[in-house]
Amino acid sequence: MNISIFEVIGPVMIGSSSSHTAGAARLARVAKMIAGGRPFHRVTFGLHGSFAKTYRGHGTDRALVFGALGYYEDDERLPQAFELAQKAGLSYEFYETKLEGVHENTAVITFEREDGSQCVVIGSSIGGAQIIITNIDGFPTEFTAQSPALILSYRDRPGAISELTGILAGYRINIAVMKVSRAAKGGTALCTIETDDLIPEQAVTQLEKIQQVFHVRVVNIGKGEE
Repeated sequence: MNISIFEVIGPVMIGSSSSHTAGAARLARVAKMIAGGRPFHRVTFGLHGSFAKTYRGHGTDRALVFGALGYYEDDERLPQAFELAQKAGLSYEFYETKLEGVHENTAVITFEREDGSQCVVIGSSIGGAQIIITNIDGFPTEFTAQSPALILSYRDRPGAISELTGILAGYRINIAVMKVSRAAKGGTALCTIETDDLIPEQAVTQLEKIQQVFHVRVVNIGKGEE
């Protein structure tokens, strides 16, 4: 039987619970990376299951805000998350929601920008500060943030995937996992590509130039987070 070291000694973290505090902070931080680098002024957290019932007592609310600011779960400033958000000009709100077929520790995280654009990420804290992202902007996915990843939205056309993967091959980037979901044939699709290597900016620039590609997001998870 394979047992993760996280299940034996737990992660390095600030907080009372690896699931409700450290995992929540990591979930929000990865969600922020998925949302992209453009500034946002507001974030809302829809809390499901155990998150909804205990988020104040376990400090999940502060952990989620802290992660949404881009801070790591082992940062000693986590208890000051609300104050840091105020200084950063980030408003936030929590609400309870009920979802079907998801983990008890699940959040719907919505990042809002001044121009009205949004990014919605649904994910769960599954124990030992480990997470899984299950939906991005309405598209199902399955991303555990254990390795670097590209998240691309593009027009579903023949040859689109081969063009994407061809660029990665040109940079000798090995694909570990690839998942594709689409709303309808020929419509918008979402491709999540997990890689063995960090993704360089030059590769991202090339991917953004592909005619069929609408948006490229990079989650460069380093070796220290595996």
